[in-house]
Amino acid sequence: MKPIRKFTVRAVVPGSLSALEELAGNLRWSWHEPTKRLFEHIDPELWRSSRRDPVAFLGEVDPARLDELAADGRYVEWAERERHGLREYLSEPRWFQSLGTDAPSTVAYFSPEFGITAALPQYSGGLGILAGDHLKAASDLGVPLIGVGLFYKAGYFAQSISPDGWQQERYPVLDPDGLPLSVLRRPDGSSVQVTLALPDDESLHARVWKAAVGRITLLLLDTDIPANTDDLRSVTDRLYGGGGEHRLLQELLLGIGGARAVRAFTELSGRPAPDVFHMNEGHAGFLGLERIATHIAEGHSFAEALQLVRAGTVFTTHTPVPAGIDRFERGLVERYLTGSLLPGVDPADALALGVEPGSDPATSPFNMAVMGLRLAQRANGVSKLHGQVSRRMFGDLWPGFDSEDVPITSITNGVHAPTWTDPALLGLAEATLGTADTEHADWASGALSAAEFWGVKRRMRLQLVEDARRRLAAAWSDQHAGAQAPLWVSRVLDPDTLTVGFARRVPTYKRLTLMLSDPERLKAILTNAERPVQFVIAGKSHPADDEGKRLIQRLVQFAQQPELRERIVFLPDYDMGMAELLYPGCDVWLNNPLRPLEACGTSGMKAAMNGALNLSILDGWWAEFAGEDYGWVIPSADAAGDSGERDALEAAALYELLEHRVATRYYERDADGVPLEWVRRVRRTLATLAPELGADRMVKQYVEELYRPAAEQAARVAADGDRGARDLAAFGARVRASWPKVQVVHVESGGVESPHVGDELRLRAYVELDGLAPDDVAVEVVYGRSRSDESIEGVRRTPLEAERSTDAASAASGPRLYTGTVVLDRAGAFGYTVRVVPRHPLLVSPAELGLVAVAD
Repeated sequence: MKPIRKFTVRAVVPGSLSALEELAGNLRWSWHEPTKRLFEHIDPELWRSSRRDPVAFLGEVDPARLDELAADGRYVEWAERERHGLREYLSEPRWFQSLGTDAPSTVAYFSPEFGITAALPQYSGGLGILAGDHLKAASDLGVPLIGVGLFYKAGYFAQSISPDGWQQERYPVLDPDGLPLSVLRRPDGSSVQVTLALPDDESLHARVWKAAVGRITLLLLDTDIPANTDDLRSVTDRLYGGGGEHRLLQELLLGIGGARAVRAFTELSGRPAPDVFHMNEGHAGFLGLERIATHIAEGHSFAEALQLVRAGTVFTTHTPVPAGIDRFERGLVERYLTGSLLPGVDPADALALGVEPGSDPATSPFNMAVMGLRLAQRANGVSKLHGQVSRRMFGDLWPGFDSEDVPITSITNGVHAPTWTDPALLGLAEATLGTADTEHADWASGALSAAEFWGVKRRMRLQLVEDARRRLAAAWSDQHAGAQAPLWVSRVLDPDTLTVGFARRVPTYKRLTLMLSDPERLKAILTNAERPVQFVIAGKSHPADDEGKRLIQRLVQFAQQPELRERIVFLPDYDMGMAELLYPGCDVWLNNPLRPLEACGTSGMKAAMNGALNLSILDGWWAEFAGEDYGWVIPSADAAGDSGERDALEAAALYELLEHRVATRYYERDADGVPLEWVRRVRRTLATLAPELGADRMVKQYVEELYRPAAEQAARVAADGDRGARDLAAFGARVRASWPKVQVVHVESGGVESPHVGDELRLRAYVELDGLAPDDVAVEVVYGRSRSDESIEGVRRTPLEAERSTDAASAASGPRLYTGTVVLDRAGAFGYTVRVVPRHPLLVSPAELGLVAVAD
């Protein structure tokens, strides 16, 4: 029988062990190994079966065992020591506190998903794991950040695989009372609710859950409350579930409701209101409209409010393809963006933010990424290559500008080392290198022998093998009505065989089945008698993606062949708990996306931090960091005639590397069975590559390159009663009105009849300004190496200065003369042009208004 209702009964912990409840209530335990050891000591087997979740664990521990520990003075002292350490961590100054008064007071970080721990399954893949690592690193660095997301009652989904290899989805319901969450409450004990006005006089209400992620508060909005109708209670039922209207309601709640939740939280907690808002992808874009409505209520026009919002907003795109962007039908969005939802905001102004460049505004779909970019003065991709891809993909928002001028920078993702580094590797660093900081340890030190390191790596591989066997046995039992798994399951994988890992979401561009391009060749590699290779594979396809499910099915069916099933396995239900054993247990991490469609690919970073070498297409982060000591590059067949030929060529290169480079190196052993050269490369990876891959490096970059400049810009436009915002809005209106007639009328040059290096090119440019003042524009000569395709390479710019006119009449009408010189400082083909762009002291980029006039 099914229960009609489920809830969690919390354990009663003896008073002398109250430290356990405090430690369990802060998610710092998810990356703090000493706290985990404290809980594990209570009951190691129960700790493992509870999936290392302290809240669930304490509810399952035998009360007699807690009473026993409460009487154990040494354990009580240990618990108090860890509590003291947590409190010290929460209060002590850290890196951010050294930055001075111009640093942001508070950053609000919005994301549709957060992957912090398997115990709080509010993530689907890399976007959410990145968001979780961002919060953890911000906590470690002392960044005053508030996370904002939704609480999904059924998370993403739990995956199982049918006997014929087809993905099946289940949606186990979560009980928030059994999670490390608490309701945001007012001083009188009542819970905070945010409300959104919907069409037809309906309202959407949401309560606000709080999670303590170290020093960071994460706010999660939940619509499953009695104040809503049954339909609206389901708005936050599943991550990325439902149709267009369901997704739109989720994103309205995340953006508008999230902004209101932040306002309530800061008022209740006495914290400063955020001066920087960070959108992790476009899903939270509506937060900008909520902030605009707030400024309009203070007496600003839409244009002025937009300047105030843009100044302090950062937008991060993770999408390398247009198909990955959320788009909604214009009519659907128009139905919801009413004056009741956003008082004072003209729906036409709001809708214009989502119109795709070059599209008919009346029919264009509402593009969430386009809105995000228009609402943010600063934007970035998540690797250098992805930054280039993003500048090309979104370049139409800044027409007339070359891609290098598009104001989208890049900050390469990082991963949180304390979360993802295996305890065995941590223990090795503590015992032999004298540090718990595995990310910056001296792994090349002579204090650590190759044999000792290799022994630890084998233990990590063994724990993966044992976990894979447990998971496969449980999956078999589920598929076969509780029957015991066959004997071969207990022989799956071998802790002494070269182990290759591949785990990620399963969209087609990640090419899960590239390794199956030549099945016989792969079979030969897997079953090589002298140098065998084994694969551990995992991943989820979106429930609506049948093509992705077919890829999983093809792989599962290949792996079911009796002669291969001990050498290649697909592990169902990939999640953080599995990942924490999978990365450390692999010797090689495989990544073979269709270049350049991998925005970053942080799974390879996590593997590298656990002593694995990468085998990857030169895409995402690997395009920046690939090195001979860190792994192997799979060459891209960019010149292939079609996708089939490309796959075949790149698969052949993969097989060649695996068989003749990777396996050969792995099985080169000394007399003690240690692969000395392999271990040297792994230690080199840990010593020199791992420090570059950390989320602490990433978050520091966000603070220094985006958050701090955004906070400074927000202060500038808000100074003197928001004078800067008013000036910018008026400037933008004036320049846009005149720009259709702004042009470079004529350019004259001299001094280069027979040009040599060192000569000066003298320029005179006549520019029609249509009533704009010379200070309103910048006139520049743009020059560099001339290419055969009529483009300029290695672009440089030099300003031209307006000549003063003694004739007042000619100064007020007719083209203005601008002059300047360029020194020819290098030989070869040379090209130049002259351009005009708007100029204002509060513009961050010359491309910001999307206006440019270039000489014909």
